[in-house]
Amino acid sequence: MYPKNAWYVACTPDELTGKPLGRQICGEKMVFYRGQENRVCAVEDFCPHRGAPLSLGYVENGNLVCGYHGLVMGCDGKTVEMPGQRVRGFPCNKTYATLERYGFVWVWPGEQDKADPAALCHLEWAESAEWAYGGGLFHINCDYRLMIDNLMDLTHETYVHASSIGQKEIDEAPPVTTVDGDEVVTARHMENIMAPPFWRMALRGNNLPDDQPVDRWQICRFTPPSHVLIEVGVALAGKGGYHAAPADKASSIVVDFITPETETSIWYFWGMARNFNPQDQALTASIREGQGKIFSEDLEMLEQQQANLLANPQRSLLKLNIDAGGVQSRRILERLIAQEQAPAAAPLIASAQ
Repeated sequence: MYPKNAWYVACTPDELTGKPLGRQICGEKMVFYRGQENRVCAVEDFCPHRGAPLSLGYVENGNLVCGYHGLVMGCDGKTVEMPGQRVRGFPCNKTYATLERYGFVWVWPGEQDKADPAALCHLEWAESAEWAYGGGLFHINCDYRLMIDNLMDLTHETYVHASSIGQKEIDEAPPVTTVDGDEVVTARHMENIMAPPFWRMALRGNNLPDDQPVDRWQICRFTPPSHVLIEVGVALAGKGGYHAAPADKASSIVVDFITPETETSIWYFWGMARNFNPQDQALTASIREGQGKIFSEDLEMLEQQQANLLANPQRSLLKLNIDAGGVQSRRILERLIAQEQAPAAAPLIASAQ
């Protein structure tokens, strides 16, 4: 289960280059396209004529044209016209609220009257020229909560990512998890260690030596419905760690937007935002390539984990102290889902006296 009254990343703007985009989100099949005034629209991916996917059609004059029999639909879900037919009385398609902001297209799958743009998380790094961003998209066959677990407990880096960001010191530094409202934070700090390969590359990218001891940090922040932003970095040892001056560190924000497709599959929008040498496009490309390889290492593990869980539904799983971030995140999700599913309170009728 997943909350539906929330903003999820649906796609990136470059995925809407003229053709409609079909994408299933939170169990609902949607089609995204640019309508009038270049505004992103989203409607059910279902033609009311014969049930064909509208995503197999095309966009013309800001309307969506079905590729089967030419039915024309507007952004409001109403049929505009159809060749040789009278369309008055055609049923409306369900529409979805969308936002194009921070370099992403967002969609609200739930109750449309609750789709508040102010509820979208603020991404300061996406609006500043002092930051650079590079990322990508994976489709993964796993429950979205398994990815949240993965990101809120980075102990697995020692084993899954041994050749890039993993190191034994991660195991040796206990994480600390705190909860503030709907936000869960799991932090780990490592002092006076040698940087792993990925971070040695990042140090060189900020014109720093890569052969000196560093202080390293990982601060994972979960916010509903399924966003995990992770502050990561290394600073030359003794310079203040997380609080070191920009000239003494290489730091960034790992961006993880997890959009459920079904109960056991996700769209995973990943990336990294950094505020050192943001104008260096070659560095952005290099970091993106390295990060893509790192995340691809998670893919097989998560899919096989999901297959194991489906095959063994009766098995109970152990919960350790390193799982606290994922456990607390799931509790918040359970509460939000329960609130959505709770029946509306019956109105109180005062009895006549």
